[in-house]
Amino acid sequence: MNSFHNSISCLKRRLMFITLLGSFLTAHSALAHPMPNSIVLLDVRPDKVFAELQLPLNELELAFGHQVNQNPGKLVERLGPELKKYIIAHIRPVTGNGIAWTVTVDQLEVQQVQQSPGGPYYELMVELWMIPPKGTTTRDFTLNYDVILHQVATHFALISVRRDWEAGLYGENPVQLGVIDWDIRNNVIHPLNVSLKGGGEWNGFKQTVLLGMHHIAEGTDHLLFLLVLLLPAPLLVNRKRWGTYGGIRYSSVRLLKIVTSFTIGHSITLIVGALGWFSFPGQAVEIIIAFSIIISAIHALWPIFSGKEAYVAAGFGLVHGMAFAGTLLNLNLDTFHLGISILGFNAGIEVMQLVVILFIFPWLLILSRQSAYQFIRVPGAVLSAVAAMGWMLERITSSPNSITFLTNRLVAYAPWLVVFPAIAAVLSMLKKRAAKTQII
Repeated sequence: MNSFHNSISCLKRRLMFITLLGSFLTAHSALAHPMPNSIVLLDVRPDKVFAELQLPLNELELAFGHQVNQNPGKLVERLGPELKKYIIAHIRPVTGNGIAWTVTVDQLEVQQVQQSPGGPYYELMVELWMIPPKGTTTRDFTLNYDVILHQVATHFALISVRRDWEAGLYGENPVQLGVIDWDIRNNVIHPLNVSLKGGGEWNGFKQTVLLGMHHIAEGTDHLLFLLVLLLPAPLLVNRKRWGTYGGIRYSSVRLLKIVTSFTIGHSITLIVGALGWFSFPGQAVEIIIAFSIIISAIHALWPIFSGKEAYVAAGFGLVHGMAFAGTLLNLNLDTFHLGISILGFNAGIEVMQLVVILFIFPWLLILSRQSAYQFIRVPGAVLSAVAAMGWMLERITSSPNSITFLTNRLVAYAPWLVVFPAIAAVLSMLKKRAAKTQII
Protein backbone atom coordinates (compact mmCIF):
# COMPACT_ATOMS: atom_id res chain seq x y z
CA MET A 1 0.00 0.00 0.00
CA ASN A 2 2.78 2.42 0.95
CA SER A 3 4.60 1.55 -2.27
CA PHE A 4 1.47 2.38 -4.23
CA HIS A 5 1.09 5.79 -2.54
CA ASN A 6 4.80 6.54 -3.11
CA SER A 7 4.41 5.73 -6.79
CA ILE A 8 1.38 8.00 -7.08
CA SER A 9 3.27 10.79 -5.26
CA CYS A 10 6.29 10.48 -7.57
CA LEU A 11 4.00 10.46 -10.59
CA LYS A 12 2.27 13.65 -9.42
CA ARG A 13 5.63 15.38 -8.91
CA ARG A 14 6.86 14.34 -12.33
CA LEU A 15 3.67 15.50 -14.05
CA MET A 16 3.83 18.81 -12.19
CA PHE A 17 7.48 19.35 -13.26
CA ILE A 18 6.72 18.46 -16.89
CA THR A 19 3.70 20.77 -16.88
CA LEU A 20 5.72 23.68 -15.51
CA LEU A 21 8.57 23.07 -17.93
CA GLY A 22 6.15 22.86 -20.85
CA SER A 23 4.53 26.09 -19.78
CA PHE A 24 7.94 27.76 -19.73
CA LEU A 25 8.80 26.59 -23.22
CA THR A 26 5.46 27.23 -24.93
CA ALA A 27 3.35 29.74 -23.07
CA HIS A 28 5.78 31.81 -21.03
CA SER A 29 6.00 34.69 -23.51
CA ALA A 30 2.27 34.79 -24.16
CA LEU A 31 1.35 34.89 -20.48
CA ALA A 32 4.18 37.33 -19.60
CA HIS A 33 4.53 35.55 -16.26
CA PRO A 34 8.04 34.65 -15.06
CA MET A 35 9.02 31.03 -14.52
CA PRO A 36 9.59 30.38 -10.78
CA ASN A 37 13.10 29.01 -11.07
CA SER A 38 16.37 30.28 -9.59
CA ILE A 39 19.39 31.53 -11.49
CA VAL A 40 22.94 31.18 -10.15
CA LEU A 41 25.68 33.16 -11.93
CA LEU A 42 29.30 32.37 -11.06
CA ASP A 43 32.27 34.71 -11.45
CA VAL A 44 35.29 32.43 -11.17
CA ARG A 45 38.48 34.06 -9.90
CA PRO A 46 41.80 32.28 -9.40
CA ASP A 47 41.44 32.57 -5.61
CA LYS A 48 37.67 32.42 -4.98
CA VAL A 49 34.26 32.33 -6.66
CA PHE A 50 31.69 35.12 -6.56
CA ALA A 51 28.07 34.02 -6.98
CA GLU A 52 24.91 35.97 -7.72
CA LEU A 53 21.64 34.22 -6.85
CA GLN A 54 18.29 35.31 -8.25
CA LEU A 55 15.58 33.74 -6.07
CA PRO A 56 11.84 34.22 -6.76
CA LEU A 57 10.15 35.36 -3.55
CA ASN A 58 6.98 33.32 -4.08
CA GLU A 59 9.03 30.11 -4.18
CA LEU A 60 11.40 31.22 -1.43
CA GLU A 61 8.44 31.77 0.88
CA LEU A 62 7.41 28.12 0.51
CA ALA A 63 10.89 26.89 1.43
CA PHE A 64 12.00 29.48 4.00
CA GLY A 65 8.84 29.33 6.08
CA HIS A 66 8.36 33.10 6.55
CA GLN A 67 6.14 35.59 4.73
CA VAL A 68 8.90 36.99 2.53
CA ASN A 69 6.57 37.94 -0.32
CA GLN A 70 4.58 40.37 1.84
CA ASN A 71 6.02 43.87 2.06
CA PRO A 72 9.11 42.79 0.03
CA GLY A 73 10.64 46.26 0.21
CA LYS A 74 11.32 45.71 3.92
CA LEU A 75 12.32 42.04 3.61
CA VAL A 76 16.08 42.50 4.10
CA GLU A 77 15.46 44.83 7.03
CA ARG A 78 13.05 42.35 8.65
CA LEU A 79 14.71 39.02 7.99
CA GLY A 80 18.21 39.75 6.67
CA PRO A 81 20.23 37.76 9.28
CA GLU A 82 17.87 34.77 9.10
CA LEU A 83 18.02 34.75 5.28
CA LYS A 84 21.82 34.81 5.32
CA LYS A 85 21.95 31.82 7.69
CA TYR A 86 19.40 29.96 5.56
CA ILE A 87 21.30 30.55 2.31
CA ILE A 88 24.68 29.55 3.80
CA ALA A 89 23.11 26.34 5.15
CA HIS A 90 21.94 25.33 1.67
CA ILE A 91 25.04 26.12 -0.42
CA ARG A 92 27.89 23.71 0.23
CA PRO A 93 30.73 23.70 -2.31
CA VAL A 94 33.40 21.07 -1.62
CA THR A 95 36.70 20.03 -3.18
CA GLY A 96 37.07 16.80 -5.11
CA ASN A 97 38.02 14.94 -1.93
CA GLY A 98 35.12 16.40 0.05
CA ILE A 99 36.76 19.30 1.94
CA ALA A 100 34.22 22.09 2.49
CA TRP A 101 34.67 25.61 1.15
CA THR A 102 33.85 28.74 3.16
CA VAL A 103 30.66 30.57 2.13
CA THR A 104 29.91 34.17 3.13
CA VAL A 105 26.91 36.24 2.07
CA ASP A 106 27.92 39.73 0.99
CA GLN A 107 24.66 41.47 0.08
CA LEU A 108 20.89 40.93 -0.07
CA GLU A 109 18.57 43.05 -2.19
CA VAL A 110 14.96 42.69 -3.35
CA GLN A 111 14.21 43.71 -6.93
CA GLN A 112 10.98 43.87 -8.88
CA VAL A 113 11.67 41.90 -12.03
CA GLN A 114 8.53 42.73 -13.98
CA GLN A 115 4.83 43.50 -13.65
CA SER A 116 2.86 40.33 -14.34
CA PRO A 117 -0.93 40.00 -14.79
CA GLY A 118 -1.17 38.68 -11.24
CA GLY A 119 0.70 41.65 -9.77
CA PRO A 120 4.34 42.61 -9.16
CA TYR A 121 6.93 39.82 -9.33
CA TYR A 122 9.91 40.09 -6.98
CA GLU A 123 13.23 38.32 -6.64
CA LEU A 124 15.79 38.26 -3.87
CA MET A 125 19.23 39.06 -5.30
CA VAL A 126 21.97 37.46 -3.23
CA GLU A 127 25.69 38.17 -3.64
CA LEU A 128 28.06 35.77 -1.91
CA TRP A 129 31.63 34.49 -1.94
CA MET A 130 32.70 30.85 -2.04
CA ILE A 131 36.30 30.48 -0.87
CA PRO A 132 38.17 27.17 -1.35
CA PRO A 133 40.64 25.74 1.18
CA LYS A 134 44.18 27.04 0.79
CA GLY A 135 46.12 25.27 -1.95
CA THR A 136 43.05 24.06 -3.86
CA THR A 137 41.69 25.26 -7.20
CA THR A 138 38.53 27.17 -8.03
CA ARG A 139 38.28 25.39 -11.38
CA ASP A 140 37.27 21.97 -10.14
CA PHE A 141 34.76 21.52 -7.32
CA THR A 142 31.36 20.06 -6.45
CA LEU A 143 28.46 22.43 -5.79
CA ASN A 144 25.87 21.11 -3.34
CA TYR A 145 22.92 23.46 -3.73
CA ASP A 146 19.35 23.12 -2.51
CA VAL A 147 18.14 26.67 -1.78
CA ILE A 148 14.32 26.41 -2.18
CA LEU A 149 14.79 22.96 -3.76
CA HIS A 150 14.89 21.15 -0.44
CA GLN A 151 11.20 21.98 0.09
CA VAL A 152 9.82 22.68 -3.40
CA ALA A 153 10.25 19.63 -5.61
CA THR A 154 9.12 21.40 -8.79
CA HIS A 155 11.74 24.11 -8.43
CA PHE A 156 15.07 24.06 -10.27
CA ALA A 157 18.21 26.21 -10.45
CA LEU A 158 20.08 27.16 -13.63
CA ILE A 159 23.84 27.34 -12.94
CA SER A 160 26.04 29.38 -15.31
CA VAL A 161 29.54 30.85 -15.38
CA ARG A 162 29.24 34.57 -16.09
CA ARG A 163 32.90 35.57 -15.76
CA ASP A 164 36.04 33.45 -15.84
CA TRP A 165 39.25 35.46 -16.20
CA GLU A 166 41.45 32.43 -16.87
CA ALA A 167 39.19 31.31 -19.74
CA GLY A 168 38.60 34.78 -21.19
CA LEU A 169 34.91 34.97 -20.22
CA TYR A 170 33.93 38.52 -19.29
CA GLY A 171 30.18 38.49 -18.72
CA GLU A 172 28.80 39.14 -22.18
CA ASN A 173 27.77 35.53 -22.85
CA PRO A 174 27.42 33.35 -19.73
CA VAL A 175 28.11 29.65 -20.23
CA GLN A 176 25.51 27.31 -18.74
CA LEU A 177 27.01 24.56 -16.60
CA GLY A 178 23.85 22.66 -15.81
CA VAL A 179 20.57 22.43 -13.92
CA ILE A 180 20.14 21.37 -10.30
CA ASP A 181 16.70 19.85 -9.61
CA TRP A 182 14.99 16.97 -7.93
CA ASP A 183 15.77 13.50 -9.23
CA ILE A 184 12.17 12.41 -8.79
CA ARG A 185 12.84 8.76 -9.48
CA ASN A 186 15.43 8.48 -6.69
CA ASN A 187 13.95 11.27 -4.55
CA VAL A 188 17.30 13.09 -4.24
CA ILE A 189 18.99 16.34 -5.34
CA HIS A 190 22.27 15.61 -7.08
CA PRO A 191 25.15 18.12 -6.71
CA LEU A 192 26.69 19.75 -9.78
CA ASN A 193 30.29 18.94 -10.64
CA VAL A 194 32.00 22.12 -11.82
CA SER A 195 35.05 21.37 -13.96
CA LEU A 196 36.37 24.32 -15.96
CA LYS A 197 38.87 23.44 -18.67
CA GLY A 198 41.38 25.51 -20.61
CA GLY A 199 42.24 28.06 -17.95
CA GLY A 200 45.50 29.39 -16.56
CA GLU A 201 47.32 32.64 -15.89
CA TRP A 202 49.06 32.71 -19.27
CA ASN A 203 45.75 32.13 -21.01
CA GLY A 204 44.14 34.83 -18.85
CA PHE A 205 46.85 37.29 -19.89
CA LYS A 206 46.43 36.45 -23.59
CA GLN A 207 42.68 36.85 -23.32
CA THR A 208 43.04 40.31 -21.76
CA VAL A 209 45.33 41.31 -24.65
CA LEU A 210 42.58 40.21 -27.03
CA LEU A 211 40.03 42.04 -24.90
CA GLY A 212 42.03 45.27 -25.23
CA MET A 213 42.26 44.81 -29.00
CA HIS A 214 38.55 44.10 -29.23
CA HIS A 215 37.74 47.13 -27.07
CA ILE A 216 39.56 49.46 -29.48
CA ALA A 217 38.22 47.69 -32.58
CA GLU A 218 34.67 48.14 -31.25
CA GLY A 219 35.34 51.56 -29.70
CA THR A 220 34.63 53.77 -32.70
CA ASP A 221 34.84 56.95 -30.63
CA HIS A 222 38.35 56.14 -29.32
CA LEU A 223 39.66 55.43 -32.81
CA LEU A 224 37.96 58.46 -34.32
CA PHE A 225 39.59 60.79 -31.79
CA LEU A 226 43.04 59.47 -32.67
CA LEU A 227 42.45 59.46 -36.43
CA VAL A 228 41.11 63.02 -36.50
CA LEU A 229 44.22 64.19 -34.65
CA LEU A 230 46.34 62.42 -37.28
CA LEU A 231 44.59 64.02 -40.28
CA PRO A 232 46.57 67.29 -40.14
CA ALA A 233 49.73 65.73 -38.63
CA PRO A 234 51.74 65.78 -41.92
CA LEU A 235 50.93 69.43 -42.63
CA LEU A 236 52.75 72.67 -41.84
CA VAL A 237 50.93 75.75 -40.57
CA ASN A 238 50.86 78.78 -42.86
CA ARG A 239 49.18 82.01 -41.66
CA LYS A 240 47.04 80.20 -39.13
CA ARG A 241 45.83 77.72 -41.71
CA TRP A 242 46.96 74.26 -42.68
CA GLY A 243 49.52 74.48 -45.45
CA THR A 244 51.68 72.05 -47.37
CA TYR A 245 53.31 68.72 -46.58
CA GLY A 246 56.06 69.01 -43.94
CA GLY A 247 58.16 65.99 -44.90
CA ILE A 248 58.56 62.45 -43.57
CA ARG A 249 60.70 63.41 -40.57
CA TYR A 250 58.33 66.22 -39.52
CA SER A 251 55.25 64.00 -39.95
CA SER A 252 56.78 61.00 -38.17
CA VAL A 253 57.85 63.06 -35.16
CA ARG A 254 54.36 64.58 -34.83
CA LEU A 255 52.79 61.11 -35.16
CA LEU A 256 55.09 59.69 -32.49
CA LYS A 257 54.36 62.55 -30.09
CA ILE A 258 50.58 62.29 -30.53
CA VAL A 259 50.40 58.50 -30.16
CA THR A 260 52.86 58.39 -27.24
CA SER A 261 51.08 61.17 -25.38
CA PHE A 262 47.68 59.54 -25.87
CA THR A 263 49.12 56.23 -24.63
CA ILE A 264 50.65 57.80 -21.52
CA GLY A 265 47.40 59.64 -20.76
CA HIS A 266 45.04 56.69 -21.03
CA SER A 267 47.51 54.35 -19.28
CA ILE A 268 47.58 56.54 -16.16
CA THR A 269 43.81 56.64 -15.66
CA LEU A 270 43.42 53.00 -16.75
CA ILE A 271 45.73 51.94 -13.90
CA VAL A 272 44.23 54.33 -11.33
CA GLY A 273 40.65 53.41 -12.23
CA ALA A 274 41.18 49.65 -12.54
CA LEU A 275 42.86 49.53 -9.12
CA GLY A 276 39.85 51.31 -7.65
CA TRP A 277 41.87 54.28 -6.40
CA PHE A 278 39.45 56.69 -8.02
CA SER A 279 36.03 56.25 -9.59
CA PHE A 280 34.84 58.22 -12.58
CA PRO A 281 31.22 59.16 -13.45
CA GLY A 282 30.54 57.06 -16.53
CA GLN A 283 28.11 59.39 -18.29
CA ALA A 284 30.38 62.42 -17.87
CA VAL A 285 33.36 60.46 -19.21
CA GLU A 286 31.45 59.39 -22.32
CA ILE A 287 30.28 62.96 -22.95
CA ILE A 288 33.83 64.32 -22.68
CA ILE A 289 35.09 61.62 -25.07
CA ALA A 290 32.57 62.83 -27.67
CA PHE A 291 33.64 66.42 -26.96
CA SER A 292 37.30 65.45 -27.50
CA ILE A 293 36.44 64.31 -31.03
CA ILE A 294 34.68 67.60 -31.78
CA ILE A 295 37.70 69.63 -30.60
CA SER A 296 40.08 67.43 -32.65
CA ALA A 297 37.84 67.78 -35.71
CA ILE A 298 37.88 71.58 -35.41
CA HIS A 299 41.68 71.40 -35.15
CA ALA A 300 41.77 69.30 -38.34
CA LEU A 301 39.95 72.16 -40.10
CA TRP A 302 41.90 75.05 -38.53
CA PRO A 303 45.07 74.72 -36.40
CA ILE A 304 43.63 75.92 -33.08
CA PHE A 305 46.37 74.25 -31.00
CA SER A 306 49.19 73.78 -33.48
CA GLY A 307 52.35 72.48 -31.84
CA LYS A 308 50.42 71.44 -28.75
CA GLU A 309 48.79 68.28 -30.18
CA ALA A 310 50.77 66.08 -27.80
CA TYR A 311 49.40 67.91 -24.75
CA VAL A 312 45.84 67.70 -26.07
CA ALA A 313 46.27 63.99 -26.84
CA ALA A 314 47.61 63.37 -23.33
CA GLY A 315 44.82 65.38 -21.68
CA PHE A 316 42.01 63.70 -23.53
CA GLY A 317 43.88 60.40 -23.23
CA LEU A 318 43.32 60.68 -19.46
CA VAL A 319 39.58 60.79 -20.12
CA HIS A 320 39.63 57.87 -22.57
CA GLY A 321 41.55 55.81 -20.00
CA MET A 322 38.71 56.32 -17.52
CA ALA A 323 36.39 54.54 -19.96
CA PHE A 324 38.92 51.71 -20.43
CA ALA A 325 39.17 51.19 -16.64
CA GLY A 326 35.50 50.26 -16.30
CA THR A 327 36.05 47.11 -18.35
CA LEU A 328 38.70 45.77 -15.97
CA LEU A 329 36.84 46.82 -12.82
CA ASN A 330 34.00 44.48 -13.76
CA LEU A 331 36.38 41.50 -13.70
CA ASN A 332 36.50 41.71 -9.89
CA LEU A 333 40.06 40.33 -9.62
CA ASP A 334 42.62 40.25 -6.82
CA THR A 335 45.54 42.71 -7.01
CA PHE A 336 48.03 40.32 -8.65
CA HIS A 337 45.74 39.14 -11.44
CA LEU A 338 44.37 42.65 -11.90
CA GLY A 339 47.95 43.82 -12.49
CA ILE A 340 48.40 41.14 -15.15
CA SER A 341 45.10 42.20 -16.70
CA ILE A 342 46.06 45.88 -16.80
CA LEU A 343 49.31 44.98 -18.56
CA GLY A 344 47.59 42.70 -21.08
CA PHE A 345 44.63 45.01 -21.71
CA ASN A 346 46.89 48.01 -22.28
CA ALA A 347 49.10 45.97 -24.61
CA GLY A 348 46.03 44.99 -26.61
CA ILE A 349 44.96 48.62 -26.91
CA GLU A 350 48.40 49.66 -28.17
CA VAL A 351 48.62 46.78 -30.65
CA MET A 352 45.25 47.63 -32.19
CA GLN A 353 46.09 51.35 -32.30
CA LEU A 354 49.36 50.52 -34.03
CA VAL A 355 47.60 48.29 -36.57
CA VAL A 356 45.12 51.05 -37.43
CA ILE A 357 47.88 53.68 -37.73
CA LEU A 358 50.00 51.43 -39.96
CA PHE A 359 47.00 50.87 -42.22
CA ILE A 360 46.03 54.54 -42.55
CA PHE A 361 48.91 56.93 -41.84
CA PRO A 362 51.17 55.91 -44.78
CA TRP A 363 48.34 56.76 -47.19
CA LEU A 364 47.80 60.09 -45.44
CA LEU A 365 51.50 60.86 -45.90
CA ILE A 366 51.22 60.24 -49.63
CA LEU A 367 47.97 62.18 -50.04
CA SER A 368 49.13 65.15 -47.95
CA ARG A 369 51.71 65.96 -50.63
CA GLN A 370 48.85 66.83 -52.99
CA SER A 371 46.73 69.98 -52.92
CA ALA A 372 43.68 67.70 -53.22
CA TYR A 373 44.36 66.40 -49.69
CA GLN A 374 41.95 69.03 -48.39
CA PHE A 375 39.12 67.07 -50.04
CA ILE A 376 39.90 64.21 -47.66
CA ARG A 377 40.90 66.19 -44.58
CA VAL A 378 37.95 68.61 -44.55
CA PRO A 379 35.11 66.08 -45.17
CA GLY A 380 36.77 63.66 -42.72
CA ALA A 381 36.87 66.32 -40.00
CA VAL A 382 33.31 67.52 -40.65
CA LEU A 383 31.81 64.02 -40.65
CA SER A 384 33.72 63.15 -37.47
CA ALA A 385 32.41 66.27 -35.74
CA VAL A 386 28.83 65.51 -36.78
CA ALA A 387 29.12 61.91 -35.52
CA ALA A 388 30.56 63.14 -32.21
CA MET A 389 27.76 65.67 -31.81
CA GLY A 390 25.26 62.84 -32.24
CA TRP A 391 27.05 60.75 -29.59
CA MET A 392 27.26 63.73 -27.26
CA LEU A 393 23.53 64.43 -27.57
CA GLU A 394 22.71 60.76 -27.05
CA ARG A 395 24.87 60.56 -23.92
CA ILE A 396 23.37 63.72 -22.45
CA THR A 397 19.75 62.76 -23.11
CA SER A 398 20.22 58.96 -22.77
CA SER A 399 18.20 58.63 -25.97
CA PRO A 400 19.38 57.68 -29.48
CA ASN A 401 18.95 60.11 -32.37
CA SER A 402 19.03 60.02 -36.15
CA ILE A 403 22.73 60.98 -36.25
CA THR A 404 23.82 58.07 -34.06
CA PHE A 405 21.53 55.73 -36.00
CA LEU A 406 23.19 56.73 -39.27
CA THR A 407 26.68 56.60 -37.68
CA ASN A 408 26.09 53.05 -36.47
CA ARG A 409 25.03 52.06 -39.97
CA LEU A 410 28.20 53.61 -41.45
CA VAL A 411 30.45 51.90 -38.89
CA ALA A 412 29.60 48.60 -40.59
CA TYR A 413 31.46 49.95 -43.66
CA ALA A 414 34.51 51.11 -41.65
CA PRO A 415 36.95 48.85 -43.58
CA TRP A 416 36.02 50.70 -46.77
CA LEU A 417 36.93 53.97 -45.05
CA VAL A 418 40.43 52.54 -44.75
CA VAL A 419 40.45 51.37 -48.37
CA PHE A 420 39.31 54.76 -49.70
CA PRO A 421 42.47 56.74 -48.77
CA ALA A 422 44.57 53.81 -49.99
CA ILE A 423 42.88 53.88 -53.40
CA ALA A 424 43.13 57.68 -53.51
CA ALA A 425 46.86 57.51 -52.67
CA VAL A 426 47.56 54.89 -55.33
CA LEU A 427 45.70 56.91 -57.96
CA SER A 428 47.64 59.99 -56.90
CA MET A 429 50.97 58.17 -57.35
CA LEU A 430 49.90 56.78 -60.74
CA LYS A 431 48.82 60.24 -61.87
CA LYS A 432 52.13 61.74 -60.74
CA ARG A 433 54.09 59.01 -62.53
CA ALA A 434 52.07 59.51 -65.71
CA ALA A 435 52.76 63.24 -65.59
CA LYS A 436 56.52 62.60 -65.30
CA THR A 437 56.42 60.18 -68.22
CA GLN A 438 54.71 62.79 -70.44
CA ILE A 439 57.36 65.35 -69.56
CA ILE A 440 60.13 62.94 -70.50
